Amino acid sequence: MEFVNSHIPKRKRQDSDDYYPPPSTTANGGLDLSLLEALEKSQNPVETLDLKTLKKLVLSFERRLKENIAARLKYPDQPDKFADSEIELHEEIQKLKILAGGPELYPDLVNLGTIPSILNLLIHENTDIAIDVVTLLQDLTDEDVLEDNDEPAQVLVDALIENNVLELLVQNLLRLSETDPDELAAVYNTLATIENLIEVKPAVAEMVCEKTKLMRWLLGKIKAREFDGNKQYASEILAILLQSSSANQKRLGQVNGVDVILQAVAMYKSKDPKTTDEEEMVENLFDCLCCLLMPLENKERFVKAEGVELMIIIMNQKKSCYGSATRALDFAMTNYPPACERFVDVMGLKTAFPAFMGKIPVNKKNKRRRYKEELEERLISLIASLFGGILRGSRRERLLSKFVENECEKIDRLMELYMRYSDRVKSETERMNELELDDLEMDEEEKYNRKLESGLFTLQLIAVVLGHLWTSEHSQMRARIELLLKQQKLTKKDVKDILQEYHDNIGDLDGPEEKERAQAKIQKFISAF
Repeated sequence: MEFVNSHIPKRKRQDSDDYYPPPSTTANGGLDLSLLEALEKSQNPVETLDLKTLKKLVLSFERRLKENIAARLKYPDQPDKFADSEIELHEEIQKLKILAGGPELYPDLVNLGTIPSILNLLIHENTDIAIDVVTLLQDLTDEDVLEDNDEPAQVLVDALIENNVLELLVQNLLRLSETDPDELAAVYNTLATIENLIEVKPAVAEMVCEKTKLMRWLLGKIKAREFDGNKQYASEILAILLQSSSANQKRLGQVNGVDVILQAVAMYKSKDPKTTDEEEMVENLFDCLCCLLMPLENKERFVKAEGVELMIIIMNQKKSCYGSATRALDFAMTNYPPACERFVDVMGLKTAFPAFMGKIPVNKKNKRRRYKEELEERLISLIASLFGGILRGSRRERLLSKFVENECEKIDRLMELYMRYSDRVKSETERMNELELDDLEMDEEEKYNRKLESGLFTLQLIAVVLGHLWTSEHSQMRARIELLLKQQKLTKKDVKDILQEYHDNIGDLDGPEEKERAQAKIQKFISAF
C-alpha cells in the first residue's frame, strides 16, 4: 500500500525588490548604478509589443552584446574602456523584460535564435550582467505570465533547457555572495526561475539534479543554523525536487541528505519556530524528510541515524512539530519492520497510544479540526504498520497487550473511529448516487478514489488492525470486538466487506509478488472473521 505524500504548496510570488532591499552599490565591473538609474528614467517607453517590436529589441540587444564582447577582448585589463558598453548591455537586457507582457511571442523569440546569447550572459565576468539575466528569466517564466499560455511556455522552456539554462543558472548561483544585497536577491530569483521551469516541465526536477550541483547547494543552505528567507526557499525547492521523483529521493540519500535533514529538524525538538515563515520552512523540512523516507535504503539510513529516537523525542516535547514527527514515523515504518522494531524498543508505544486515545497536546497550531483529523489518520496508519512489521516475539506481545489494558479501552477507541469513518464513507457513497441520478456518471475507479478521499483508506486500516487483533485469538479481545459490533448493530460480515474491498484493490506498485503477499495477509483476516 502507498501513503500519499503531502502536497507542497506553491510559494506566493514576491517581487525581488519587495523581498530584499533595493540595490545601491556594486563592486563588479565598475558599473555606477546611479548612472544606470538615470539612464533607465531617460528611456522612452517601448511601442506596442508585436513581432516587429520583438525583432527590433532582439537586434538592438545582439548589437550591444557584440560591442561589449569586442570591448572586453580589446581592453581586458582596462575596465574603464568597456564600462560604457556594459551599461548599454544592461539597458538592452532591461528592455527585454517587456516580453513578459506578450508570452504569445515566445515562439518567435526562440525562432530568432537569441536564447543562447541571453543564457551565455549568465557566466559573464560582470556578475551584475548575470544578475540582470536571472531577473529577466524569472520575469519571462513567472507563473502569472505563463498562466493560460501553455504552448508558448513549453516552447520557451524547451529552448531554455536545450541551451543549458539549468547548468548555467546553477553555475552562476555557486558564485553569488549572500553578503551583497543584489546577489542575495539573485539567489532568490534563481530559485524562483527553477521553480517556474519545473511548473511548466516537471521533468526539470530530475534534470536539474542530474546535471548540476543544485542539490548539494540546497543542502548547504539547510545546514546553516541561522534562519533567513533563502534558507526557507531552499527548503521549499528541495521539497519540490523530492516530492515526485524517486531518483531524486535516492540521490539525496546518497549524499548524506537524511542526516542533514534530521540535524535541521532537530533544532526544533524543544522549541517552536518564531515566525510564520520559519514555521513554513520547518514544514518544508519535514516534507523533505517524508519524501526521503519512501525508498527502502533511506529508511535504513533513517534508523541508523537514530531518526526514530529523534521523532519520539519531538513528540514527547509536545511542541508544534508533534504532528510532523508523527507523519515522518508513519513514512519510516510503512513496510519496514526494522523501524517498527526500533520504535517499540525505544518506548514508542508509550508515546503514540495516548495520542491515539485522543490526548493530543494543545497549542495554537493544532487546535484546528483538520490538524487533529490528519494526526488521527497518521496514528491509525502507524499502528497498522506496527502490526504489519512486528509479527512475533516479545515486541508483538507488548503491542497486543496495549489493546487489553484498562478494560480494552483502545479497542473501544478503535470501534469509535471505525463508526465515524464508516459514516463518512456511507455519506460520500450516497452523494455519488445522487450525482448519478443527475446524469453525472462516474466510472468505478473514480468512485473508489472519491471514497478513499472521504475516509475509506483509514477505515480499511482500522479493519486491518481489527483483523490482527482477531487473529491473535485472544479471547478477551475477541469478546470485546463482538460486543462492540453488536452494540453498533454490525456483524463480522461488515468488517469482512471492508477488508474484501481493500483486498480487491491492492495495487502492484511494489511488484506482483508483494501484491500477492499483501492480498494473502488480508485473505487470512477475511477467513478468520
